[in-house]
Amino acid sequence: MPDLVICNTSPLFYLYQLGHLDVLQKLYGHIVVPEAVVSELKAGQAQGEHVPDISAYPWMAVRSVRIPWLVRLITDFGAGEAEVLALALEEPHSLVILDDRLAREVARLQNLRMTGTAGILVKAKHKGFISAVAPLLNNLLQLGF
Repeated sequence: MPDLVICNTSPLFYLYQLGHLDVLQKLYGHIVVPEAVVSELKAGQAQGEHVPDISAYPWMAVRSVRIPWLVRLITDFGAGEAEVLALALEEPHSLVILDDRLAREVARLQNLRMTGTAGILVKAKHKGFISAVAPLLNNLLQLGF
């Protein structure tokens, strides 16, 4: 198990929309959410999106980036992706959960461990936490994933 699991906005949003946000807790126990991700979720809620309230999940912890200048070095991303990557660079044995293609490429180039929403669903199926992946992937496509 990784030392730290750091999750970006879209996996939280989509797993919540699917009714399977709990698989993160089942798979990893605790996850860390950067402050920027909380802000992005709140912005989505203000626009009428149905999003999780991070404070309602005791197994999620909000964390600040300890080295703020790292975020400025990570360009071409939203604030959530930048903070996820910055936290992962601060914690080299972490796992990042990202869906954004460019952010995943940067994570790969930095040799960061990563997965995404689809990977979480596959792992949850393998562990017996969900019964099937294909219907959920179809639902993700309908949600605009």
